[in-house]
Amino acid sequence: MRVDTDEAQLTALRAMADPLRWRVMQALAREQLCVCHLVEDLGVTQPLISHHLRALRQAGLVETERHRYWTYYRLRPEAVRALGQGITALADQAPTGAEGRRPCGPDAPPQEPTEEPGT
Repeated sequence: MRVDTDEAQLTALRAMADPLRWRVMQALAREQLCVCHLVEDLGVTQPLISHHLRALRQAGLVETERHRYWTYYRLRPEAVRALGQGITALADQAPTGAEGRRPCGPDAPPQEPTEEPGT
């Protein structure tokens, strides 16, 4: 059996999994902030904040807007919401009890071989 994955969702989930990035996202869920605010609020260095913001932007979770001399960062609620819906759909389709159990052993019907990508 082959599991389909959406690479964009995996990238976003990996980005969110970092504890500092999660804290950045929590801060941006409250208000739009520039790097100097995040440095002060989170107590970490500017290069580290910039690194994590870049990862969140590349994952499509954060966007920017210039205001005078500063760049403000804000959370992209639609992107976070889409991830949440994907996780909810995963939970909703999960079988419970004996439902959806694949048989194994000598009584199991033969499975069609699946081609792995790149083979």
